[in-house]
Amino acid sequence: MDITNLGGAHDPFADLDIDDSKEKKKKKSSKKKDDADDGELAKKDADLVHIRVQQRNGRKCITTIQGLNQELDFKKILKAVKKQECCNGTVVEDDTMGMVLQFQGDQRDAIKTFLEKMEIVEKSQLKVHGAG
Repeated sequence: MDITNLGGAHDPFADLDIDDSKEKKKKKSSKKKDDADDGELAKKDADLVHIRVQQRNGRKCITTIQGLNQELDFKKILKAVKKQECCNGTVVEDDTMGMVLQFQGDQRDAIKTFLEKMEIVEKSQLKVHGAG
C-alpha cells in the first residue's frame, strides 16, 4: 500500500503567514500609501472573528475561535456552547493570538450560528475557514 499520494497535513493557519509576507512587501514598496493602508488592514483584521477546524489524528479534529473581544466572559461562552452542542472545550491563552476557544469536533457551523444568535458577533465580522 502506497500512502505517498495522500498529500501532507493541512495547516489551517497557513493563510496568516501569507498575509504577513504580503504586508511586508507592501511596506518596502511605498511608505506613505501603506501607512494609511496598514491601519485599515489591522483594524479590519482585528475586527474579524476567525473560526477554524484543525485536524488532529485520524478522524479527530478541534474547532478554534480566535479574535473575540477580550472583555467577554470566555468561560460563560464556553459553558453555553459545551452544553448546547454536547462537546468538550477549553480556553487557551496564546501570546500572539490572545484568548482562543477550542472545542472538540468540527463545530464551525454550530459556533457560527451560536455567536450570531446570541449577538456576540455580527455576521459580517465572522470568518469561517475551511468551509466547503
